[in-house]
Amino acid sequence: MTELSKPRVAVLGGGSFGTVIANLAAGNGCESTLWLRDADLVEEMTASHENTRYLPGFKLDERLRFSNDLAEAVSEADLVFVAIPSKAFRKVVQAVRPHLAPRQMLISMTKGIEAETFALMSQILREEVPDARVGVLSGPNLAKEIAARMPAGTVIASIDPELRTTVHTALACPYFRVFANTDIFGVELGGALKNIYAIATGMATAQKVGENSRSMLLTRALAEMSRFAVQMGGNPLTFLGLAGVGDLFATCNSPLSRNYQVGFALGSGKKLADIVADLEQTAEGINTILQVRRQADRLGVYMPIVTGLYEIIFNEKPLFEVAAAMMNSGQRSDVEFVLPNR
Repeated sequence: MTELSKPRVAVLGGGSFGTVIANLAAGNGCESTLWLRDADLVEEMTASHENTRYLPGFKLDERLRFSNDLAEAVSEADLVFVAIPSKAFRKVVQAVRPHLAPRQMLISMTKGIEAETFALMSQILREEVPDARVGVLSGPNLAKEIAARMPAGTVIASIDPELRTTVHTALACPYFRVFANTDIFGVELGGALKNIYAIATGMATAQKVGENSRSMLLTRALAEMSRFAVQMGGNPLTFLGLAGVGDLFATCNSPLSRNYQVGFALGSGKKLADIVADLEQTAEGINTILQVRRQADRLGVYMPIVTGLYEIIFNEKPLFEVAAAMMNSGQRSDVEFVLPNR
């Protein structure tokens, strides 16, 4: 890739967000390939240039290519975006590794945490492809709104300035702004943790709580997220940006969010197994609650919302009993890292 040329892009994962990012790159004049495991869906999308399964109603750029061949998809790519659910992320990265170029630029788009290992997706990329140049893309990025060309922004986090610039070249356009950050863990944790609180907000909305309650929930969620991230090596100031409060606000206030949908269904009295069965795409927040609850206990981090959700979802404690206990807990500092943590 020369300084003036467009980067060649491969996106692994044909969900709604992966499709949108591949389409943005194609629309910007990048050679862009979207890899999907399902050969039938690849054939259908090649013919129709529409992702009828995950992004119906939106015509995709005619220059976007589709493939179910990993080697073909990434063989000449300058940027490889990985948009695979956390439970399959490592296996796909292992499968694609032999086909990657030396010092390949790899960007995770997955907002989740690997079960059991508590590995973030950037950590998996480093473990499986040690020589890779790694980044994380995150922010308030509801796919249907981006597909509809509503103005939005995202964050590319990496310590590699050339990677950040290359991602900006590939994706930035008049309706999609790309911001930069070097705090990979903070950006990545913001994307993963906000899914927990989207479930909580969906539940609260289903219970018809007031705006005071929702505002308290959102701000305490932000405090809880930043408190946990600092223990994991993130910068609390990252949570004041798009990847923190921006993503939290969008996901917790939109019925387009899968995790919000899960929470709303739970708050309406439906069973988790039935909700997951009905959901067409992965809601990372359920697994994230499990993983973060365990890690918070190990680290001694105070996370009452996570603990409360765990009790409601997995121990089937009554919602109002858990909420009442949280409301009656002791005094805490309103703003983390400003007042003493008591």
